[in-house]
Amino acid sequence: MQRARSERRRIVVTGMGCVSPLGRDVDATWAAVLAGASGVRTLTRFDASELPVRFAAECEAEIEPAGLSTKDLRRLDRTARLVLVAADEAMADAGLARRGDDRDRIGVAIGSGIGGVTTLLASHDVLLAHGPRRVSPFTVPMVLPNMSAGCVSMAYGLRGPILCPVGACASGAQAIGAAARLLERGDADVVVAGGTEAALHPLVIAAFAAMRALSTRNEDPAQASRPFDTGRDGFVLGEGAGVMILETAEHAARRGARVRAEFLGYGEAADAQHLASPAEDAGGSRLAMERALADADLTPDRVDAVNAHATSTPVGDRSEALAIRAVFGERAGRLPVSANKSSLGHLLGAAGAVESILCVRSLETGLLPPTINLEVPDPECALDHVTPKAREVPVQTVLSNAFGFGGVSVSLLFGRTP
Repeated sequence: MQRARSERRRIVVTGMGCVSPLGRDVDATWAAVLAGASGVRTLTRFDASELPVRFAAECEAEIEPAGLSTKDLRRLDRTARLVLVAADEAMADAGLARRGDDRDRIGVAIGSGIGGVTTLLASHDVLLAHGPRRVSPFTVPMVLPNMSAGCVSMAYGLRGPILCPVGACASGAQAIGAAARLLERGDADVVVAGGTEAALHPLVIAAFAAMRALSTRNEDPAQASRPFDTGRDGFVLGEGAGVMILETAEHAARRGARVRAEFLGYGEAADAQHLASPAEDAGGSRLAMERALADADLTPDRVDAVNAHATSTPVGDRSEALAIRAVFGERAGRLPVSANKSSLGHLLGAAGAVESILCVRSLETGLLPPTINLEVPDPECALDHVTPKAREVPVQTVLSNAFGFGGVSVSLLFGRTP
């Protein structure tokens, strides 16, 4: 039976790092999101002229982790490359050196929804064109979703527990929640947690488009991701990585670390209804939020803002709005709600991690990012939307949602440092 929050170890955030379509670090990403910028543009990574969707939220192509040779880089899928850059920033932000400290007590939890799918598809092309002898012996390690976590562990010599939640678009949020559980149980003192995704490939885009999940606003990409708007027509595929350093408050105090925020609660549930579509009654997402509140020993009136999953799909946004109203009741009309995917696109397995980082920045600054492109709010998604500009609110607690295919629903609660 889960112990009450007062009886468990306090968990804090001491470091953050990210790579996103809006910047190669947390500061650049935060500034761009706050300003209402869009990271969505016409695809440049490959020729998309024959695809039904010709735009995405790309990160800079040349972003590479420092200290690795060209040979080493060729052995890493882009998911691992992106997360290593984010991890470097997070470790430095937390004041943790590359080596030293008690590495046996530092764990890793990095989620990914699809893993090295671009490596898999590229290797298949090599097989067809040149035969089996030309297929790289590193193909399998590069494809495995857990290899990003392994690469972070190896880069810093971390010998604590290592996890890779694979929960579709909720993977990064699951990893943060799983990291908190490791710390609460005493299995580690510090956990490097987050998510990564780099699935921009013609087949992936064609497959999502075949599901009618993607926006088709090819003539106006920057306006394509429009959560809660009556004109929304699907999500925008993106890539990126986000990493948080979570540690016990006791350990952070012992080493004199700066505490950026407190991790308060983790809730998870399943819709148990459909492969890809959220439940119309919002059962799973409602339960996830309620369980996060219960885990934190907080009542709904203690939440000051919500960072919505809000992918810009017709059914998904409507379902989440229904869940928010079910959890917060009449107060939902006065509870500020932001939707970061309007600016970032949908980073799939990295989304929950990058958006959690933005929640911490809101707690630190008292500023809530705007939901851009929300011009005509859908009456079925009636909430207190933060739009068209950022809003100054003295937030003490922020709840962040992340949902995924297979009915996965995750909610995380972060609090301002006391």
